Amino acid sequence: MTDRPTVALVFGGGSSEHRISCLTAASVARAIDPERFRVVGVGITPSGRWVSVPAEDVMALEVRDGVLPSLSEDRPEAIWRRVDNGTEVAIVDDDQLVEAVRIDVALALLHGPFGEDGTIQGMFEMLDVRYVGSGVAASAIGMDKHFMKLVFSAQGLPVGPYVAIPPREWAADRAACLDAVASLNFPVYVKPARGGSSMGITRVTSMDEVGVAIEKARDYDPKVIVEEGFTEIREIECGVLGSLGGGLAEASVPAEIRMHTEDAFYDFEAKYLPDEQVSLDVPADLQPEIADEVRQLAVQAFHAVDGEGLARVDFFVTRTGRVLINEINTMPGFTALSMFPRMWHHSGLEYPQLIERLIELALDRPVGLR
Repeated sequence: MTDRPTVALVFGGGSSEHRISCLTAASVARAIDPERFRVVGVGITPSGRWVSVPAEDVMALEVRDGVLPSLSEDRPEAIWRRVDNGTEVAIVDDDQLVEAVRIDVALALLHGPFGEDGTIQGMFEMLDVRYVGSGVAASAIGMDKHFMKLVFSAQGLPVGPYVAIPPREWAADRAACLDAVASLNFPVYVKPARGGSSMGITRVTSMDEVGVAIEKARDYDPKVIVEEGFTEIREIECGVLGSLGGGLAEASVPAEIRMHTEDAFYDFEAKYLPDEQVSLDVPADLQPEIADEVRQLAVQAFHAVDGEGLARVDFFVTRTGRVLINEINTMPGFTALSMFPRMWHHSGLEYPQLIERLIELALDRPVGLR
């Protein structure tokens, strides 16, 4: 490894969150200290092509006229390959490999399926490339809200009522699936089980709307989860960072998401294209004992899935002070509006230092089984 490790920012992808990934990559590229790390951009276009993106082009990705950025298909192809002294990324030019660069750390900023679900993490494992964030199993569990809740429940962590609807069950007996949903208290939230950025989610107030909402969610993922909604609850988030040397992870100050209308929820537009519809309070105005419980549960959730590097854990706090874990996100966004860096900013860790910490955590852990 050189004195200035090379970090490959992998972003884009073929999922519905391609554009969000581009925004995240731009934010991270701008935050990395060029005196300490060399940045190489490796994009995945919407069609699935791996392409080379110079660092300055990554930094230039931004929202323009209300349109989120996307990778064009005409960029030069990039290819990963194992070599004697490690792994490198090379550009393909007229069937020749040129400008090969050795990679020390991969930072996958791919949201959604095939990015934070363990698939690309498996590729990095096979290439013996150190990478930021959780491994294959933790990423897969964190992406699948059904399996995530099963793990949390098995560890004795508090989760709310829900119904999972795998594609085989929906195809075999829709009536039974709808009967299971009817056992929940309304409103309910119908979600793609392995989606992100709140895409494909519907807030449903009666059984008449459930079937349509399930089909909408299935446009994003054939597996659906329906979660019981809560009235008079607070939406709280907490960031988690792994520790060097593999010790106990640490939690940030909690934050709160406050929607300005009672029946609204933190959907895609509120997250990335806000229009005075949401307030993000960092830190959250919580009683000290509740804030402490949130932070403790966030760390427990992180270790329950065998998380590494980073995660954001989302909670509901009821009117009576009961704390429930909603979900864990093993690759939270890093856009200017993202809660994760903002929570760590208020916890004393500035954005560039946060990125540096994540890279150091990746460099600190061994390749292979651990």
